[in-house]
Amino acid sequence: MVNKVTLIGRLGKDPVLKHFSNDNAIAEFSLATDESYKNKEGQKVEQTEWHNIKIPTKKQAEIAEKYLKKGGLVYIEGKIRTRSYDDKDGNKKYITEIIADNFRMLDGKRDGGGGSTSYSNSNSGSQQTQHEEARVSNSAADDDLPF
Repeated sequence: MVNKVTLIGRLGKDPVLKHFSNDNAIAEFSLATDESYKNKEGQKVEQTEWHNIKIPTKKQAEIAEKYLKKGGLVYIEGKIRTRSYDDKDGNKKYITEIIADNFRMLDGKRDGGGGSTSYSNSNSGSQQTQHEEARVSNSAADDDLPF
């Protein structure tokens, strides 16, 4: 069985960092994804889905808080988790969240360059920076364009 989600969208708000007593932290933010289609009458319909994102490791959460900003474009890989809780009136409520295993900032605006930077929870949870490689390969690819 597989529980894997891949999303590309824009942040609805800056990440909020929450610290815990065991020296751990998580980052939480909303992410908007869009799709468009034509309805039966042939009119274009645009639909936005909002996703609750959690980045569960302290190092990545701190990076997300520092670099991800409202409106920024980001690539998220993770898994879906649904949990329930009782509200103040005793009604059972459900919330679906995306627990991010890794993310990649897709906007080049933060440093004036193109490319992207990737962060992953895999293995040791180490940071995987591909920014310089992406900038080099992007500029090389531009040279090959016929126009």
